Amino acid sequence: MRFAGHSIKLQFVGRQSNPDMDIQHRHIEVFRAVMTAGSVTAAAALLHTSQPTLSRDLARLEQLLGYALFERERGRLKATARARALFDAVERSFQGLARVVERAQALGRAEDTELSVLSLPALSHALLPGALAALLAERPEARVSITPAEPPLLDAWMGEQRFDLGLAEQAVPLPGLRVEPLLEADEVAVLPAGHALASRQRLALADFEGRDFISLAEDDPYRREIDARFAAANVTRRLRVQTHSAVAVCEMVRVGLGLAIVNPLTAAACAGAGLVVRPLAVSIPYRVSALIPLHRPAQPLVGELLSRLRSSAPPAASRRSA
Repeated sequence: MRFAGHSIKLQFVGRQSNPDMDIQHRHIEVFRAVMTAGSVTAAAALLHTSQPTLSRDLARLEQLLGYALFERERGRLKATARARALFDAVERSFQGLARVVERAQALGRAEDTELSVLSLPALSHALLPGALAALLAERPEARVSITPAEPPLLDAWMGEQRFDLGLAEQAVPLPGLRVEPLLEADEVAVLPAGHALASRQRLALADFEGRDFISLAEDDPYRREIDARFAAANVTRRLRVQTHSAVAVCEMVRVGLGLAIVNPLTAAACAGAGLVVRPLAVSIPYRVSALIPLHRPAQPLVGELLSRLRSSAPPAASRRSA
C-alpha cells in the first residue's frame, strides 16, 4: 500500500499456535484493495499481483471469517453489509497508520524539529521571548512548545521526563534530572515613576521604612527571604497586597499601590511607562536553573536554547557589582 507517495509494506504476525488459521495482513490488504478499486482486476493491478492470486487470498479471508464479504453477480463483486462495516474499521486503522508514518518521516526532517519547554510563568514572560527570538532567527525551521507551570507540578512533570527542558528558580536536585545553573542575578526594587525614591540610583532597606509594599505570596521562597532581610534590618513596611505573580506585583506598583522587590527579569520586562527599576544596596540573589531530563532522548535544540538564554538576559539581570 502507499501513503503520500511512499510505498509501505507491513507484515502482521499471527498467533503462534496455528499460523495456518490466522488472518494475515495480506488478507486485509487484499480486501482493502478490492473495496477501494471496485473490482478484482483493478485491485490486482493496484497490488502488482495476478487476478487469480488475489481471488484466492480473498476467498481465504472469507473462509477464515466464516461468512461472505461479497456477492458474485455476473462476474462482478458486490460488497455485503458486513464488508462495508469491516471496511470502515480497516480504513480507521490505515488512517492511524498513515499518521504514524507521516510522524516518523517528519522526525527525520529538520523543519519538523520541535522542542518542548516547561517553564515557570515568570520566565516564559521575561526570559524566554528574547532567547527564542535569537534561536528562531537562526533556526527558522524549528518549532518550540512552551508550557507554563509552577512547583510542585513543574518538578513532577520534569521528573516524569515529559519535556525536553525545564526552567525553574532555585532548583534542587531531583531524581532523573540534571540541574544546570543558568543565571544568577540580584533582586531589584520597582517603584512608580513619580515616587520620591525614584530619583535615587540605589535603594537601601531602610528606604522602605513605613512605606506601602506589594509582596509576593507568603509561600514564595523569595518572599520569605525578603521578609527575613527586612526583619533583620528592623525595617517595618505596610504590607497591603500580595500575589503569586511578579508581573502582577509590577502592575500594582505601576498604578501607585506601593513599592516592591521582584526578580530582575520580570522588572526589566515590565519597566517603562510609569514603572522604574532600581538596584538594592544589599544583594538578594536570584537564580534560574535549567532542568534537563536524563531518561528522555536528547533534543539537539536544548543546548542551542540554553546558550541563547545565557546571552539574552536583559541588562537589569546582570549581577550587581561588589
